[in-house]
Amino acid sequence: MKIGFDNLAMARVCRAHGVAKLESFGSVLRADFRPDSDVDLLATLRPEAESRTGLLEWVGLREELADLFGRPVDLLSRPLVERSRNPFRKAAILNHTETLYAEG
Repeated sequence: MKIGFDNLAMARVCRAHGVAKLESFGSVLRADFRPDSDVDLLATLRPEAESRTGLLEWVGLREELADLFGRPVDLLSRPLVERSRNPFRKAAILNHTETLYAEG
């Protein structure tokens, strides 16, 4: 990954929002990543966090991650991507990820 971040701050944000795993995908993992690129992320929430995470909480998580990276973030739910009916888009995302945070 070509972008730096504070690992401790990342862990704090993820724990506070019930994120079990956070992964990057897209241009941040490729040679075409530029200074004006956003960061594409996949989040997997803990089961107990899923039931209490609505749109406002999701946006809050995205904003905290954007502050952490110092650039815009596109945040997707891994389970929703896994259930996608578009096999090409699903494969393009899920087959090329890098784990940034994982509980444990």
